Amino acid sequence: MNRKWLEIQLAVPDEAVDLVSQKLMEIDCTGVTAAETKLDTFVVPAPESLANDAIMKAYFIYPEQVDELLGTVQKALSELAGMYPELARVRLESRELADHDWASDWQQHFPPFRVGRRLVIHPSWIDWLPIGDEVALTLDPGQAFGTGTHATTSLCLDALAEHFASEQPPQKILDVGTGSGILAMAGAALGARQVIATDIDNDACQIARNNVSDNRLEHIVAVTDAALGEIAGTYDLVLANILAAENLRLADQLVAHLTPGIGRLVLSGILIEQEQSVVKGFAHFPLTLLATNHRDDWTCIVYQSYA
Repeated sequence: MNRKWLEIQLAVPDEAVDLVSQKLMEIDCTGVTAAETKLDTFVVPAPESLANDAIMKAYFIYPEQVDELLGTVQKALSELAGMYPELARVRLESRELADHDWASDWQQHFPPFRVGRRLVIHPSWIDWLPIGDEVALTLDPGQAFGTGTHATTSLCLDALAEHFASEQPPQKILDVGTGSGILAMAGAALGARQVIATDIDNDACQIARNNVSDNRLEHIVAVTDAALGEIAGTYDLVLANILAAENLRLADQLVAHLTPGIGRLVLSGILIEQEQSVVKGFAHFPLTLLATNHRDDWTCIVYQSYA
């Protein structure tokens, strides 16, 4: 039996996309797409199209009371208005979808893309035959975040590719807040011997496991919902594509999981205006700041352990 879905469309500031996505998932949203607003050069844009630069589409199992769900979404957005006042005035548009409609919408927003010199990530509905030493990952959008197209994830993927192009590529990787598992799988595909992917969201873990299985990487990637403090061992590379506040909250544990002297830490999910607070929060650890990379409104910070 085909299931019906409710699609809710809203325009939000680009830098608010991750926070809004997280908030929507807390109220049982089953998937999110986000795309930049396209402006027609020959038409004077409406003021609201200049104020908002990302169009989000959120998908819910069709509710018994549509108005009640819309009200819940509006309330959730209002809770973020302290950080982004525009969210208190967001207008919601909704429509009913069948399963095949949703699949078609996902496909429009997820083309194949390349990371570094060797890695290609593509959806299952597009075939990709690797050439030479290329490696290809199949990844279909699902309830968990992380197709690799958002700036926070693409910054992490670029950092990952750079580490594997270095003289000492990582052999053991810890991916904190794995979501779809894309970073963990990329590490495995590029040559890591062992990857632990952790997420406190059980649904995300199951989706990550499915993606790992689809790419036949179970012998390298282990997905767990264990808290970071429960994970044993140290790692050559620790990836944390989570919010700035979570990076700071987990700072002690993230650093404790680095292999002394060689372990590298990649922090993402950080808005540019939050960069200095994160750098300050990690300043007292035995770390060398290697790089701060920017894309759109986001920062990725890379450290190396020196003790």
